[in-house]
Amino acid sequence: MQFGIPTIDDFTVRDKVVLCRVDINQPVDKKTGELKDITRIKACVPTIKELADKGAKVVLLAHQGSDIEYKNYYTTEPHAKVLAELLGRKVEFIADVCGPAAQAKIKSLQAGDILLLDNVRFMAEEQTLFELKVKLTQEEQAQTQLVKKLAPLAELYVCDAFAAAHRDQPSLCGFEQVLPSAMGRLFEQEFKVISDLMANPARPCVFVLGGAKIADAFLMMETVLKNGSADLVLTGGLVANIILSAKGVEIGQGSLDFILKSNYGEYIAKAKEIYAQYAEKIIVPIDLAFTQTGLRQEAELESIPAHVTVKDIGSKTATAYAEKIIAAKTVFVNGPMGVFEDPATEYGTKAIWDALGQTTAYTVLGGGDSIAATKKYSLTDKIDYICTGGGAMIRFLTGEELPVIKALKHAAKTFGTDKR
Repeated sequence: MQFGIPTIDDFTVRDKVVLCRVDINQPVDKKTGELKDITRIKACVPTIKELADKGAKVVLLAHQGSDIEYKNYYTTEPHAKVLAELLGRKVEFIADVCGPAAQAKIKSLQAGDILLLDNVRFMAEEQTLFELKVKLTQEEQAQTQLVKKLAPLAELYVCDAFAAAHRDQPSLCGFEQVLPSAMGRLFEQEFKVISDLMANPARPCVFVLGGAKIADAFLMMETVLKNGSADLVLTGGLVANIILSAKGVEIGQGSLDFILKSNYGEYIAKAKEIYAQYAEKIIVPIDLAFTQTGLRQEAELESIPAHVTVKDIGSKTATAYAEKIIAAKTVFVNGPMGVFEDPATEYGTKAIWDALGQTTAYTVLGGGDSIAATKKYSLTDKIDYICTGGGAMIRFLTGEELPVIKALKHAAKTFGTDKR
């Protein structure tokens, strides 16, 4: 038991059907059907291997594709092949989520077998739009088709999807209402590492916030500044552009249009409020980069051309940020400094990531784009801890009780463990 939540150690799993929710959502090349990255898949292998080695009949539930856009959903079949290679054992796949074929396959499993079901987001109740619009309680989630059809076949639910722990969906929060439940090894590890770090981070503690997930970024920024966790917040990407706009800086019409078209205009007022209160701790760029005829151009804030779209921090800013990262004792990173996929606008992100590789600070990094940048610059071995989730990490750092943690604690109180 950790943090009031059972772990795998608290249950006997031999010959039991164990529903294990993992987060193996990865970029897919739809032309070839191949996964472009397997970082998250590697991370959940220890839990799956332990359950199978202990004789559980392991049924894996997972999603593939972004939260809202249905066009991005994709089968989890390629993931089964990768899992089999990593585990060195057979991983069956079935093109069904909870229908008769999936149910029959689950009933036929033997001890040590591993079965991966198809993308749970093929079920309407698993889509984030459904979550946001219908807003089922966790008790109501237990009445969804997914839970009603699969829970009776199982004796234990294990959640190893910390990266999705901020979602309130049936595959994540519904099974805990009707089954004994535990967190997997990855979930347990990420919960503990982030909890320990936030309880007493070595100082100075620097947060690097970039990327385009504005709601999460501003939520975390305000919280870590208010509770004193952050000594400095270095901003880049869309986060910086919004704060600069709030300060009255002309960031280029293209940049402003993008903010407004993305419905982020409300955050300009929010940024103004946060910056007014914590200006001495929020560091914004002193120069910015954009492209003209495909070539990188840089300008200081008072000289940004009127028509451009800012796509990176400038080199002076990158140097100043790198110095602060080198001098830090703890560094949290979520989001790149700009469009690092384009060679013309990757300079800022690469400079910051190089500093992360050089600093002696304890470095913690989360989020898909941050992980992608880390792999691109071959710095995976230089980061002290890579969290598989960006949104979940951010929500956790704000002190919010994540929906999955709430559900797991409910199961602990309701069903207990085998070994209590």
